[in-house]
Amino acid sequence: MYSAYSVVGFLIYLCSPVKQQINWRSIISLLIVELLITWFMLGTTVGSWVIDQIASFFSWLVSCANEGISFAFPSVMKNETVDFFFSALMPIIFIVTFFDILTYLGIMKWIIDKVGWVISKVSGLPKLESFFSIQMMFLGNTEALAVIREQLMVLKGKRLLTFGIMSMSSISGSIIGAYLSMVPAEYVFAAIPLNCLNALLLASMLNPVVVSKEENIVYVPPKKDRKDFFSTISNSMLVGMRMVIVIVAMVIGYVALTSCLNGILGFFIHGLTIQRIFGFIFSPFAFLLGLGSQDAMYVASLMGIKISTNEFVAMMDLKNHLKNMAPHTIAVSVTFLTSFANFSTVGMIYGTYNSIFGEESSEIIGKNVWKLLVSGIGVSLLSAMIVGLFVW
Repeated sequence: MYSAYSVVGFLIYLCSPVKQQINWRSIISLLIVELLITWFMLGTTVGSWVIDQIASFFSWLVSCANEGISFAFPSVMKNETVDFFFSALMPIIFIVTFFDILTYLGIMKWIIDKVGWVISKVSGLPKLESFFSIQMMFLGNTEALAVIREQLMVLKGKRLLTFGIMSMSSISGSIIGAYLSMVPAEYVFAAIPLNCLNALLLASMLNPVVVSKEENIVYVPPKKDRKDFFSTISNSMLVGMRMVIVIVAMVIGYVALTSCLNGILGFFIHGLTIQRIFGFIFSPFAFLLGLGSQDAMYVASLMGIKISTNEFVAMMDLKNHLKNMAPHTIAVSVTFLTSFANFSTVGMIYGTYNSIFGEESSEIIGKNVWKLLVSGIGVSLLSAMIVGLFVW
């Protein structure tokens, strides 16, 4: 497993366009922290309790959002199975508003400054990037980007790209419950912080940015630009709604394009799909995870399903095989699947940048899609390998 981590790390290093600027002290520091966190979560009852309490808070936020959704769409929310649009996207409206209120009151600025300072001391990376890595643990990529959009609006292009790269590896607190209904909770909660730290690690390799002391601060908008409280929350709700519309358009489009491409491939070679192609590509990495030949090929197929479609489809398939799988196979599979790293997510991030910053800033995502994909896949593999060290 150590050799597997080295192989993936080396491949990421080869993909870095500016190898001489990589901060190796940050890489080593983050790796040590990840090993300690994984031991704490999987090896102690206190660690499991802490993560559960954090998750409960975000579940409460989502339940508050669902109250508003239920008022507008009572018949939909009464169903046992709620559509992705209502369960994962509509809560964005309330979550963005909630954190914008904290920003208005100055609480978010204080949290970003203090938490970012702690993580940046460990990692040697800027405050805002360090805080964003923690914020992604339960907020999800689109919500996390929206919450700190005032900070992002004053950043330069290359630094903006870092947040796009990191956003590939998050999940949303609104869908944790859906994950837990299909796969073991301990590996979901282990993956969440590991993904965020690995996202910070890989972003510092793929897009290293040197930030001066003057730039390494939390931006505070001038008082003259500050709106009254009710204007602020009303604007936040509209921002959230615009994000929902853009994101759902991107998700529908990318899933439909995948289906179309599968149809074209199947016309030439019966049974050939994008999922199978990616499964074949990922099979060497599945073997590196310490799996037997049969398990390795099955886990590789799950990886292919996740990257080309989404993690929900892969988890639903995994759920039906859990009883016949070894603990190590379950641990690495669940950990790999617990993130938004797929083609649709690239579209969601592009759409979020477009809705928040405009077309000009969103172009930086369109021009660097390969970095986002490499980061998302690499983070999932590294997190799975670290969890695999502790579960056999």
